[in-house]
Amino acid sequence: MAQGEIRIGVAGALGRMGQALAAQVAAHPGLVLAALFDRPDTVGAALGDRVLVGRGEALALCDVIIDFTSGPASAALAQACAAQAETNGRAPALVVGTTGLTDEEAEAVRAAAGRVPVVKSGNFSLGVNVLLGLVAQAAQALKARDFDIEVFEAHHRRKVDAPSGTALMLGEAAAMARGGDLKTLAVRARDGLTGPRDEGTIGFSVARGGGVVGEHSVIFAGEDEVLTLSHSARDRRLFARGAVEAAAWVAGRPPGLYDMQDVLGMRG
Repeated sequence: MAQGEIRIGVAGALGRMGQALAAQVAAHPGLVLAALFDRPDTVGAALGDRVLVGRGEALALCDVIIDFTSGPASAALAQACAAQAETNGRAPALVVGTTGLTDEEAEAVRAAAGRVPVVKSGNFSLGVNVLLGLVAQAAQALKARDFDIEVFEAHHRRKVDAPSGTALMLGEAAAMARGGDLKTLAVRARDGLTGPRDEGTIGFSVARGGGVVGEHSVIFAGEDEVLTLSHSARDRRLFARGAVEAAAWVAGRPPGLYDMQDVLGMRG
């Protein structure tokens, strides 16, 4: 490893996203792929010309770990990093792209950010993060009395959570821009005799099928006009590229909870 290179670990290395992340790290100047790990029963397994290690060894070897796994695994990794930082005075930073976390799992990640720097986002795409800003601007300019908001998303058949983390981010951006709380404004399903729409609510529609990488649209529907803001993901490598850029950015940062708006310099 050359002096000054940042050592990166990839959790969930056997998954499709894990393999995409490993390839992006290997191709990124200034980064070195220091560790790959997955479930405990995979330690010692071969992945190409590399051998998977255990989580503890990965924490010792790396400056940053990128994690796109599952809620329980992400929470456990965050807790392990925080515990190591408390015991040893240092632990790797985290880049967390896992979606569908429970409140308890999300709290474990937030708590770990008090000990180690954490970049957490429901989507690491540059385009999506620009879309978030546009949605907030539109929601602020187009008042709830005149424009209803609907969020539509579509993903591949293997995705396990719905609505997607990105859809919820878009809904949250719209709700906050109007001074509301998505938890009380979100309508996640409609079926049967639902009655007229309540002013200010934000609807969500979900499709799952095939190999769709990711489609997101936010519709502002007025009586006489409709504005649609949308983003299409063509290749999951775009998420890996964003996550790897976040890993390069977060190395050496002070403890705290960051997101892609921070990474891209868009905060404020």
